[in-house]
Amino acid sequence: MSDVKIPKRITTALLNSLGSGVTPRIGLEYIAVGRKNEIETLLNDLANIKEGGSVFRLIVGRYGSGKSFLLQIIRNYAMERGYVVADADLSPERKLCGNKGQGLATYRELIQNMSTKVRPDGGALSSVLEKWIAQIQMDVMKEYNLTASDPAFAAQVELRIYQVINSMEAMVHGFDFAKVLTAYWEGCKTGSLEKKNSALKWFRGEYSTKTEAMSELGVRIIIDDSTWFDYIKLMSLFVRRIGYNGFIVLLDEGVNLYKISNTIARNNNYEKLLTIFNDTMQGRSSGLGIYLCGTPQFVEDTRRGLFSYEALKSRLAASRFLKDGLRDMQSPVIYLDRISNEEIYVLLLKVLDIHQQHYGYTSTVTEDNLISFMKAATKRIGADELLTPREIVRDFIGILNILQQRSDITFADLLGGDLFKTSGRSGELEDDFDDDSAEFTL
Repeated sequence: MSDVKIPKRITTALLNSLGSGVTPRIGLEYIAVGRKNEIETLLNDLANIKEGGSVFRLIVGRYGSGKSFLLQIIRNYAMERGYVVADADLSPERKLCGNKGQGLATYRELIQNMSTKVRPDGGALSSVLEKWIAQIQMDVMKEYNLTASDPAFAAQVELRIYQVINSMEAMVHGFDFAKVLTAYWEGCKTGSLEKKNSALKWFRGEYSTKTEAMSELGVRIIIDDSTWFDYIKLMSLFVRRIGYNGFIVLLDEGVNLYKISNTIARNNNYEKLLTIFNDTMQGRSSGLGIYLCGTPQFVEDTRRGLFSYEALKSRLAASRFLKDGLRDMQSPVIYLDRISNEEIYVLLLKVLDIHQQHYGYTSTVTEDNLISFMKAATKRIGADELLTPREIVRDFIGILNILQQRSDITFADLLGGDLFKTSGRSGELEDDFDDDSAEFTL
């Protein structure tokens, strides 16, 4: 058992998530293996965003290959380094645009899940605004040696706030964005909780009519399906102006765009994606990172995937001069390779240690057991290249649960049972997992 003690809250979340085939939101540092090149690229992205650049990345891999895991790695790294992060899963109800407000639904989900280092579980919008105003107040106190009761204090604070607000008015929809920021400040200054809540409601895209927004805030514009990305760009500009390093937007389950059956609706979403791509890659936004995950079919299918939309295909297709096995890690599209057998082995060791710590026992699982398990898992799936971390970890946790609950059953009993009956070709794979293979020399 490892000397590193993991809190029970984290081991619970890890085992529940991994055992269910979903990506944990916490504790990733305890199970992360591989993906060195991808992570280096993403960290380089963060450095560029900090300097005011913008990035669009499409992370591509088949189901269970680690796309969502990589998104969570980005999320945690970014929050630790002073970025604001917002994430959402696309679905039939949440797309990039639609005739029933599906684009606005995505925006609302992003703002609801907006997170920072001090608010890592979402709902950080109000804390970001409060921190901004509190920081301005502290700066005024220090610079002018004033107290909160001094008559000149409020005037100086207001001057600093308007300097930030005025700088945003030249942006598309910037005037209304700035006006709502002003309303939030007025709510803070006068102690009007109603005014502050109205401003937060507007930022969250919850106004359904312009009349309602006009009566409560004095603005004639509301965030809707056609304009939501403009406000994402404004939010990225705002958070950088108030001291954060940038704004990171993470969109998972891009395959839901591929699944849109209506050709016009699907192409409208691809057109919106093209707009997002162009705005980030052409410098029309500042300090913004957009990361979208999808399957190879979602990208490469020329009938209904992204490559069916010629403008996207010309931007996302790989260089014709790249040979097999070579990857351009600075391309907008990052394809996830299958992680190696050695990396899967290390991952299983980490999962085994977490399981032991969580349930407080010493496992009898040996190195030979792990290698036998990987052979059996590969035979059951049918082909080495189809083995994914999600599948193998979920099965492994299932075995550990049974062994921990039933002392009369051995690891070998489970490998020989129905759980790992082979399906498809398997004999030819034996050499790939030979016990004496260099791949498993530790």
